[in-house]
Amino acid sequence: MSRRLFILFVATAALILCQAASCLAQESHCIPVKALKESDLAFQSGEKMYFTMHYEFGAINSDVGSAEVALDTVVFNGRKVFRCVATGKTTRLFDFFFKVREDFRSWFTVDGLRPMKFSRSCHEGRYHATNLYLYDWSDDDPHIDADLYSTKQGQRSEVMPLTECTFDLPSLFYFARNIDWDNLEEGVKYPMTFAIDEDIYNVYFIMYGRETIRVKGLGTVRTVRFAAKLLEGEVFKGDEDMRIWISDDDNRLPVYVEAPILVGLASGRLMKVEGLKHPFTALIDKKK
Repeated sequence: MSRRLFILFVATAALILCQAASCLAQESHCIPVKALKESDLAFQSGEKMYFTMHYEFGAINSDVGSAEVALDTVVFNGRKVFRCVATGKTTRLFDFFFKVREDFRSWFTVDGLRPMKFSRSCHEGRYHATNLYLYDWSDDDPHIDADLYSTKQGQRSEVMPLTECTFDLPSLFYFARNIDWDNLEEGVKYPMTFAIDEDIYNVYFIMYGRETIRVKGLGTVRTVRFAAKLLEGEVFKGDEDMRIWISDDDNRLPVYVEAPILVGLASGRLMKVEGLKHPFTALIDKKK
């Protein structure tokens, strides 16, 4: 269960929100976003977010893990790029039952937010898996060269399709934070796409409007509420939506996420943030 909770949050809070900006599946353009020049982005190098994961089932109602998402700039192939590092781990108490450590890293351009490289390393009890993507944006044959490993399948290589709106989860998260909400309609389904392991996933999100919520450990926040259709499988129920609350200010922070899983309810909440580019005006009442 701990592995599922981390995938939920590092691949949701840091990452499922990211789905909310992927491409329209049958068209050659992405969901509308604001300007993608570095000076106009919703974030900046040095930003860092801290999250807590929570699990509820029957008599269980407990925080079970934490996640951090940090952004800086580095040089990749002679070019200045953003680097996102998203890590997560179970608590010491939960480690006793099933120890989980996850590490997502993504390199993407500072202008345009085009992904260049992605890596993932996960340790879940005795299970270990890695992803390494290198993006080839050549005009005649754009594709992803993927080197993959798992204790179940061993080492393997894949060539994955690549379009202008294909992202890994971290780069898609940052792309999404520049989404132009004024051009989205409430209640309308917007398709989204992301790659992880050897698969390309297509799901959709819906915007439901503005809502003020209380986030434990953070305070009262003005938000925009979204729902993302879950992928049916070993983690999520396929008949219910994941719910996501994004700060209603220029930062577009994921402040709360919850989703029904096969057994119980998993959620994640923003606890602290550093290095914001814009004032956190959506936070109207800080924790006491």
